[in-house]
Amino acid sequence: MANIKSQEVTYTAGGASMKGYLAWDADRPGERPGVLVVHEWWGCNDYARRRADMLAELGYTGMAVDMYGDGQTAGNPDDAGGLMNDLLGDLGVVRQRFDAALGVLKQHESTDAGKTAAIGYCMGGGIVLHMARYGSGLKAVASFHGALPLAVAPEGEGANVTARIAVYHGEADVFFSPEEVAAFHAEMDKTGADCLFVTLPGALHGFTNPAATANGEKYGIPLRYNELADTASWSHMQLVLQSAFG
Repeated sequence: MANIKSQEVTYTAGGASMKGYLAWDADRPGERPGVLVVHEWWGCNDYARRRADMLAELGYTGMAVDMYGDGQTAGNPDDAGGLMNDLLGDLGVVRQRFDAALGVLKQHESTDAGKTAAIGYCMGGGIVLHMARYGSGLKAVASFHGALPLAVAPEGEGANVTARIAVYHGEADVFFSPEEVAAFHAEMDKTGADCLFVTLPGALHGFTNPAATANGEKYGIPLRYNELADTASWSHMQLVLQSAFG
């Protein structure tokens, strides 16, 4: 049985204070691959931390990333949208904060710094797809109901995609249009990325988060948890990571 240890970590990115969360199995000997978890628009909350714990249970070092700074989280869609829009208004800041967290993960005593990956949810799924373009040394990225447009570069911008990419997208997700999905596929073809796109039948946006159904009903947003889609995508992600890390 895993002996999961965890700690809150404070670090800086561009002068801003960031508050992340590390988890690892203390009974597992030696170094192991590290995997970042990039949160939904709600911020680095208990859900993101739980995913880091789950990665630790799989034998990795997991780190839930703080993309907003000071550990900010949102309790409603208006606040979440404000935080997200402020962040995504400067993709240079996004890359800076991601790279700062990746540095913290690599420096942890349990992490094999040569084997790292990133997974993300909603906004965070888009961010890991965006980061895959920049050759951050990641072996793999996995996006769950992610913001696909963040993977599409401005006209004329090149890419250095070396990570294996897995995308888990809900068939009934209305947050992203068929045109945006097609643009994502075209971008992957253009960059020559090793990308697997998995469409989950009947799944709405937020299908991995058990709180999605209640949030959707409370705020009138098309969100819903889907246990089958959640379980299937998580199981498949494990195969992707195992293959990427060798």
